Amino acid sequence: MALGDSFTEGVGDVDAARPNQVRGWADRVAEVLSAEGDWEYANLAVRGKKIGQVINQQLDQGLFLAPDLVSIYAGGNDILRPTADLDALMRGYEGMVRRFAEAGSTVMLFTGFDTVESPLFSKTRPRTAIYNEKVREIADKHGAIVADYWRWREFSDLRYWAADRLHMNELGHALMASKVLNVLGEHQVTEGNWADKILAPVLPDLAVNSRGEKLKEELGWATEHLVPWIKRRLTGTSSGDSLSAKYPKYVQLSASVN
Repeated sequence: MALGDSFTEGVGDVDAARPNQVRGWADRVAEVLSAEGDWEYANLAVRGKKIGQVINQQLDQGLFLAPDLVSIYAGGNDILRPTADLDALMRGYEGMVRRFAEAGSTVMLFTGFDTVESPLFSKTRPRTAIYNEKVREIADKHGAIVADYWRWREFSDLRYWAADRLHMNELGHALMASKVLNVLGEHQVTEGNWADKILAPVLPDLAVNSRGEKLKEELGWATEHLVPWIKRRLTGTSSGDSLSAKYPKYVQLSASVN
């Protein structure tokens, strides 16, 4: 079972045939596990959710479903808000992990991505580093697995990112699925190494744009993605306000699921 925000919902990996019109790394992992063994999958993640909302809106349902394995990632939307109290939020995060661990679930947590090379988000790096240390402490205390996104430098390649520059694209989600399967295999949560069940993404050639083309691209990005994001921040709305969980009950997925 997967809890969290847009990262786990699968935003950036477009698939019009699926719930919320996205696929994502969690779906891709579930497809492999369902094909190779008797696994079922639920995904309660919804884009735009902050830590408090994940706790309030997903925790009880998640505990009710009593998963053997649960992935949890939330905090990216809190890190983007400089006034958010990360210490207080991570105490709530730890409480969520503790409840799953006490219920007998294996818990997998994620560190946040290192934005050192991002002109847009590099200023959030110190807050992400604090968040990551809190995640590692929580994992040590409650026996959780850590998928260390911070150290996976491959994701610094812009070809793994969607046009909004905030979410991974289909190539990024495919790479993340392979990484997650590898982590699960290393910790013997799954039998065997299933990371090779997902083909390594083939990256396109890097585009070589003129100065004018780059300026046009920047203006297009600002109009299509930055301005709506700022508007949501100012109005207190979220891109996930009208959405519900993709898979609120257990399903078995195949790569051709509609």
